[in-house]
This record gives sequence, structure tokens and C-alpha cells, in this order.
Amino acid sequence: MKTTPITKADLERSVIAVPPLARNADFSLNKAANLRLIKHLEGGGVKNIMYGGNANFYHAPLAEYAGLLDFLAESVGADTWVLPSVGPDYGKAMEQAKVIKASAYPTAMLLPMTFPYTDAGIATGVRHLTDAMGKKAVVYIKSANYLKPETVAKLCDEGRVASIKYAAVMEDPKVDPYLSELVKVVNRDLLVSGIGERPAIVHLRDFGLTGFTSGSVCVAPRGSMQLLSLLKQKKYDEAETVRARYIPLEDCRDGISPIRVLHDAVTLAGVADMGPMLPMLTGLEPAERARVEPVAKALLAADGGYAG
Repeated sequence: MKTTPITKADLERSVIAVPPLARNADFSLNKAANLRLIKHLEGGGVKNIMYGGNANFYHAPLAEYAGLLDFLAESVGADTWVLPSVGPDYGKAMEQAKVIKASAYPTAMLLPMTFPYTDAGIATGVRHLTDAMGKKAVVYIKSANYLKPETVAKLCDEGRVASIKYAAVMEDPKVDPYLSELVKVVNRDLLVSGIGERPAIVHLRDFGLTGFTSGSVCVAPRGSMQLLSLLKQKKYDEAETVRARYIPLEDCRDGISPIRVLHDAVTLAGVADMGPMLPMLTGLEPAERARVEPVAKALLAADGGYAG
């Protein structure tokens, strides 16, 4: 596992995959299936893997946290960056910070709170978390009213932010008043688009963000890496052609549930058996599976099949 401090070069060298986490019927970790997915991502060129919402780290028990992080660190290649998550609540994050501090992980992402929180409260939490870890944190902005741009800028100025995952969904990503303000006060080198392939072109071309995260990359890593390469070369028309392959699965995710669809899509495509979802989530209903399965299989086939 890559353990050096995160740089701009790290953020732009690879799509940041955000995979689900495979579990057995009793909800224990399915190491073989998780390893198979990791090998698929790495075989497709992915070097950055983030375990957060799609992996349901929200509900992962504290008792398994240290062992889970050890497993992930041991399962990837020497040049693969693994990004675990903490929180979202303060108490859980501070307990997990002890594990991160004692580990070789260079950073961790604070999962976004939905309730209860305040702007100043989140900022204080980030300060306590980074002090406890002895490392910078990745800040996850999932809604435009989550943190004021000036609050984010202050945390960056204090040297507490390794990166910012920006994932506020807009009806039209080109019209984003919050992001327009954020890029004025925060170094764009730290900003990563966090909503997959759909807004990736706009975010990198129009707002100057450094890279992007993806869930669908877990089905089709080669194409997602190709999209990133084309964006870096400013070949936007070609990038649009590649991006179009991902929209059917992204439509399923947006229409049903981003986390639940991705979890089962990896299984239905034939990449790896993700098993059941850890409560408080559940897998897809039969009708939903019937909708997602052909889309997931078509995306994997268009990508050239299993890459591991």
C-alpha cells in the first residue's frame, strides 16, 4: 500500500474508485470477493481506492475496524493508495482516529453528517480529528450548505485538509454557485469531483478540479481510466463518447439508490459476489435487479471483461 503523503500528482494519476464491500451471509467480511474486486480495479489501471459510503463504512462495527484496515492494506499493490473513512459522528470518528494514527495510512476521509451538525461544529470536529490522527483529513462535501467556502478555506490554510471530495448534486453541474465560490478560495489542486462520471467532464473542464471519484469504475475500470486520460489531454469530445457508456448504470443508480445499485451491480455484472448489504441498508428488489443486471453486464462487456 502507498503510504506517502497525498499530493496533487496522486489525485490526478488515477480515478478514485469508491467500491462496495463484500460480506458473507452472516455479515462477516468476504475477503476473497473483496480481493477479487481489488484485482479487477488494479488490473484496469486504478491506483486510488476509497472505502466510504458505497462500502457502508457508516455502519461498520468499531470492533472490526482495525482488522478491516489491516486487510485492505495487505490486499493492494505497493503503489495503490487506499483511503479509509471515519465517522460520520464525532464519537465514532475519534475512536477510529486512534486506529488511523497507529497505522501507515496517510489520511482518512470524514464521512458527511446529515443531522445534527453546524458549520462551526464540523470545523471543530475536523480540527479534533486531524489532531487525534496526527494526519490531514479528506473533507467530504455532499451538499452545498454543508460547509461555508470560507470555513473550508480556513481548514485548508491550517494545513488540515489532504483533499476535498465535492459531491453536491446540481440539476445542471455547469450552474453551481457553491462550487464557483469554493474554487475562488480553495486551491483547486485539493478539489476532486465526487459524483462519478456524470459531472466529471464539467467539473474538470469548467471548474478546474483535479480528478474524480467513481463507483461505476468498479464494473468498468479501463473506460473510466480512459476518460480521466482524455480529460487530462483536453480531448473533450472523445471524453464524452467514453462517458456515455457509463450513463445507463448511473441512471439506475440515480433512479433507485446509488449505493444499493452499485453493490449489486458488481455482483450482477459478474465481477465479484458482494453478498448482502450490511444493515441499515438492503439489496435490490427483484424488479430492480432485473433492470440493473443487463446494464451492468453490458458495461463490463464494453470494458473488455474482468481485468484481474
